[in-house]
Amino acid sequence: MLASALVILAEGAEEMETVITVDVLRRAEIKVTLGGLNGAAPVKCSRDVVLLPDAALADVAEEKYDLIVVPGGNPTSVKQLAESSLVGKMLKSQDESSLLIGAICAGPKSFIPHKIGLGKVVTSYPLFKKDMVAAGYKYSEERLCIDGNIITSRGPGTALEFALACASATLGNDFKAEHGAAMLINF
Repeated sequence: MLASALVILAEGAEEMETVITVDVLRRAEIKVTLGGLNGAAPVKCSRDVVLLPDAALADVAEEKYDLIVVPGGNPTSVKQLAESSLVGKMLKSQDESSLLIGAICAGPKSFIPHKIGLGKVVTSYPLFKKDMVAAGYKYSEERLCIDGNIITSRGPGTALEFALACASATLGNDFKAEHGAAMLINF
């Protein structure tokens, strides 16, 4: 059975963080569902790129995933993710089952109201450091952090590293070592 991942797509999501993650996970032959937070209609991202979800998040919320990814985005995106009871329910279930959760840039800020991974080491876009620490997270300035089932990264410039780490954790191997040459990865 193929490993599976859900990438949550909210209005105002950061394009690079979303598309690079989906692309790398699919290259790793992980079954990826791009779930639209507000339905299956096209979603305008932070830099006006429009992405088409595979499904409405509500329609795929009961499925089990090996990995759920929360990309960052503009303030609208972060607010929607933080205020969504469905996102909270899904992330809590994933966390309680010790299944993987990835979040990049502003994505980790959506952990705070849902109390996901409290006490774990995380990173995020630097602007959110104070919020993460105040909420009870251990904060790192590293480009990528993995603490148990929680994978976090800093922003668009770390999206490829983040996606590779998500693929490796989901498959239980070093995807970068095995497939990096074909992707011309040299870091």
